[in-house]
Amino acid sequence: MTEQTLVLVKPDGVARGLIGEIISRFEQRGLKLIGLKFIWVDKKHASEHYDVHKDKPFFKGLVEFLTAGPVVAMVLEGVAAIEVVRKLTGSTYPNESAPGTIRGDFAHVSKEYANRKNKTVANLIHASDSKESAEKEIALWFSSDELINYKRSEDDFMI
Repeated sequence: MTEQTLVLVKPDGVARGLIGEIISRFEQRGLKLIGLKFIWVDKKHASEHYDVHKDKPFFKGLVEFLTAGPVVAMVLEGVAAIEVVRKLTGSTYPNESAPGTIRGDFAHVSKEYANRKNKTVANLIHASDSKESAEKEIALWFSSDELINYKRSEDDFMI
């Protein structure tokens, strides 16, 4: 089943120059990039994005972290895109992420360290966790006319 998902390269990933590497990982896996923007997120937008966590103690930290620098927002499309992206991304806590995942290869902050420092985990990337989240998040970050439908040469070989 072809589906769409939202991915954000968070300010730490942008600051470390990992945008191209992260996009490349998804494209190499066969996912199609259909929307892309480079933006500085304001607190209102970040709060809307993390609305599901608004009553949790870490909500404020999430909003502050997402607004700390520019973000790359993208929509990826492909067969089981949400599951594929989540597997490529790795665990929320980078030190628990397997080698070969984006967080496993490029991040190293642990939950324990973040808790000791009272900081949000710098984990490079956000990825939608369900079809419902993906639909909501894509609508928040992109208008329908910002998503591009095109054919790639490899599309004929994808299931």
